[in-house]
Amino acid sequence: MTEEDKKFMRRAIALAEEGMDTGAGGPFGAVVVKDGEIVAEGWNIVTSSNDPTAHAEITAIRRACENLNTFQLEDCILYTSCEPCPMCLGAIYWARPKKVYYALNHNDAAKIGFDDQFIYEELDKDIENRKVPFENIIREEALPVFEKWDRKENRIDY
Repeated sequence: MTEEDKKFMRRAIALAEEGMDTGAGGPFGAVVVKDGEIVAEGWNIVTSSNDPTAHAEITAIRRACENLNTFQLEDCILYTSCEPCPMCLGAIYWARPKKVYYALNHNDAAKIGFDDQFIYEELDKDIENRKVPFENIIREEALPVFEKWDRKENRIDY
C-alpha cells in the first residue's frame, strides 16, 4: 500500500459519505483507477434509483467500462470503501481488475445492518434448498442458443 493507494481510498470513502448524505443510498463508495488516474467513481444509489444492483462497485465498474470503452478492466485497480458483497464480488471477477483495495470489512457492514451472510449461506445450499425457489424449465428449447454460440466464429469471448 502506497500513499497514492491511501489517496484513492480516501476518495472512495468521501464518495460513500457524499452519497449517503445526499440520500442516494447506503454508505458505500468506489473508485476505478488506471495508470494512476481516476477513470470512474461510483457510490451506492440503490434507494434513489430503485435498483438493487446499483451498489458502489457496480456503479463504478459500469462507468469505468463506459469511459474506457471496454468490458474488462484488466489494467485497473478498484478502491472500495467496504469489502464487496457477493453480487459485487461476481461483477469484479467479470470485470477482471488487477487488484481491489477495501477499507471496511463485511463484519463492519453487518454491524450497521448490511449483513450478506445469508447470501453466502444460500450459495452453499443445493439449488432446490434455497429460500427463493428455482425451477429448471424448457432447457431443451434454450440449449440450441448455447450451441449456436459455441459454433459462432466471430464471437467476442469474455
